[in-house]
Amino acid sequence: MKTLGKKIRLLRHQKGWSQEDVAKKLDISIPAFSKIETGITDINLSRLEQIATLFEMSVVQLLTFNDTEAEQKFVNELETIHKKLTERETEVIDLQKKVIELFEELRVKKVTA
Repeated sequence: MKTLGKKIRLLRHQKGWSQEDVAKKLDISIPAFSKIETGITDINLSRLEQIATLFEMSVVQLLTFNDTEAEQKFVNELETIHKKLTERETEVIDLQKKVIELFEELRVKKVTA
């Protein structure tokens, strides 16, 4: 439930609403809403539907909603790792070429000797 609470909090922040604003819209107390955001209290289906409607999304969208900031950070890390991997692959190919060249030099010297 903590993850769902974090999603709800993020959505609330994106709308620029306070906990009081959302609590009033849901017709619950501020402490009750705070417990939802912190994951202290479980959310029943009707409350989940009410929250999803408030943020103009379906329950499924609310449950599967992801923090785009966290996703972007993950994507950036993956891009960095991919770039490093590509650089290493290029280094390996260059080293393989050098090994082949050295092997050819040795083969030529052996034949002429």
